[in-house]
Amino acid sequence: MASTEDKPANKENTSSWKDSFYNPRTGEVLGRTASSWALILLFYLVFYCFLAGMFTLTMWVLLLTLDDNVPRYRDRVPSPGLVIRPHSLDIAFNKSDPLKYAQYVQHLESFLQSYNDTEQERNLDCPPGEYFNQDDTEEMIKKACRFKRGFLSLCSGLSDTNFGYSEGRPCILLKMNRIIGLRPRGDPYINCTVKRENPIQMQYFPSEGRIDKMYFPYYGKRIHENYVQPLVAMKLLLTKEDYNKELAVECRVEGTDLRNNDERDKFLGRITFRIKVVE
Repeated sequence: MASTEDKPANKENTSSWKDSFYNPRTGEVLGRTASSWALILLFYLVFYCFLAGMFTLTMWVLLLTLDDNVPRYRDRVPSPGLVIRPHSLDIAFNKSDPLKYAQYVQHLESFLQSYNDTEQERNLDCPPGEYFNQDDTEEMIKKACRFKRGFLSLCSGLSDTNFGYSEGRPCILLKMNRIIGLRPRGDPYINCTVKRENPIQMQYFPSEGRIDKMYFPYYGKRIHENYVQPLVAMKLLLTKEDYNKELAVECRVEGTDLRNNDERDKFLGRITFRIKVVE
């Protein structure tokens, strides 16, 4: 049993603990008066308002140095990558079974919708062999050169809606990635080879796989709204001896200063894919 002397001590400890939160004698809360708390809150309010103002001013100055249409730093990818459609690096199908190649045909047809005549009528017939420079024009929206899917001839999907897949001679579409301001020197074209001893015949559309300079430069998605990348279609003229074999095909951008032999990036100016046609 606690002694009578301990009871006042316990009451004093309880009172001291309560006073640490609120002292009714001095009106202090957590050891500070109302005026002291007001000064502290005012200090932090001014301090954080100052930080917010500094941050806002810094962001405003930074945004003044940026262009809404062109990235400030564009030196990380000096040369474009090369991509194919259908979007697959392993193409395999049975030419006798439409269900096996239907996905590739649908992909190509969907991809070429923006190259239809109805879409390309809004673009211009540009003089071939010359860059379509619009740096000095005052118009914000840049004009684009016309590239109709009919330029792809047998691989356009117009005369052959199966893009050659039903006959075992498939079409592969190739394009370079967009890079703002790119002006490739020389006369760029795409050349494809099959990695084996006996060569395989191929057809290119447009002729010789040429990529005309009139489709350069590209000015960016916001101000070059109707721009479409020029395409090269490669048709593999496979024979019965080529069926049921996996063929490795490599395509490169040639005839220009664009890089296509960087071992650290195997898609820079080139692409390798595999194709197998089952009879």
